[in-house]
Amino acid sequence: MDVDDIGRRLAHLRTEHRDLDAAIFALASMTQPDQLQVARLKKRKLRIKDEISQLGDELIPDIIA
Repeated sequence: MDVDDIGRRLAHLRTEHRDLDAAIFALASMTQPDQLQVARLKKRKLRIKDEISQLGDELIPDIIA
Protein backbone atom coordinates (compact mmCIF):
# COMPACT_ATOMS: atom_id res chain seq x y z
CA MET A 1 0.00 0.00 0.00
CA ASP A 2 1.27 3.45 -0.78
CA VAL A 3 0.68 6.58 1.31
CA ASP A 4 -2.45 7.60 -0.62
CA ASP A 5 -4.04 4.17 -0.18
CA ILE A 6 -3.28 4.22 3.52
CA GLY A 7 -4.76 7.71 3.85
CA ARG A 8 -7.97 6.67 2.10
CA ARG A 9 -8.23 3.52 4.22
CA LEU A 10 -7.68 5.55 7.39
CA ALA A 11 -10.40 8.01 6.42
CA HIS A 12 -12.81 5.14 5.74
CA LEU A 13 -11.99 3.41 9.03
CA ARG A 14 -12.38 6.61 11.04
CA THR A 15 -15.81 7.18 9.50
CA GLU A 16 -16.83 3.61 10.25
CA HIS A 17 -15.51 3.98 13.82
CA ARG A 18 -17.67 7.10 14.37
CA ASP A 19 -20.71 5.37 12.86
CA LEU A 20 -20.25 2.40 15.18
CA ASP A 21 -19.96 4.73 18.14
CA ALA A 22 -23.29 6.31 17.23
CA ALA A 23 -24.90 2.91 16.69
CA ILE A 24 -23.65 1.62 20.04
CA PHE A 25 -24.96 4.72 21.80
CA ALA A 26 -28.36 4.42 20.12
CA LEU A 27 -28.64 0.72 20.85
CA ALA A 28 -27.49 1.08 24.46
CA SER A 29 -29.97 3.89 25.12
CA MET A 30 -32.96 1.68 24.28
CA THR A 31 -35.15 0.53 27.16
CA GLN A 32 -34.04 -3.09 26.74
CA PRO A 33 -30.87 -3.08 24.65
CA ASP A 34 -29.62 -6.25 23.02
CA GLN A 35 -26.45 -6.77 25.06
CA LEU A 36 -25.06 -9.32 22.64
CA GLN A 37 -25.40 -6.91 19.73
CA VAL A 38 -23.82 -4.09 21.77
CA ALA A 39 -20.89 -6.37 22.65
CA ARG A 40 -20.40 -7.35 19.01
CA LEU A 41 -20.42 -3.72 17.89
CA LYS A 42 -17.93 -2.78 20.61
CA LYS A 43 -15.64 -5.63 19.58
CA ARG A 44 -15.82 -4.55 15.93
CA LYS A 45 -15.13 -0.94 16.95
CA LEU A 46 -12.05 -2.09 18.88
CA ARG A 47 -10.74 -4.05 15.87
CA ILE A 48 -11.18 -0.96 13.71
CA LYS A 49 -9.35 1.16 16.29
CA ASP A 50 -6.46 -1.33 16.25
CA GLU A 51 -6.29 -1.21 12.46
CA ILE A 52 -6.35 2.61 12.52
CA SER A 53 -3.43 2.55 14.95
CA GLN A 54 -1.51 0.05 12.82
CA LEU A 55 -2.01 2.07 9.62
CA GLY A 56 -1.05 5.27 11.43
CA ASP A 57 2.21 3.62 12.46
CA GLU A 58 2.91 2.73 8.83
CA LEU A 59 2.65 6.41 7.88
CA ILE A 60 5.25 7.45 10.46
CA PRO A 61 8.78 6.60 9.32
CA ASP A 62 11.06 4.69 11.66
CA ILE A 63 13.64 6.86 13.34
CA ILE A 64 16.97 5.26 14.03
CA ALA A 65 18.31 6.66 17.28
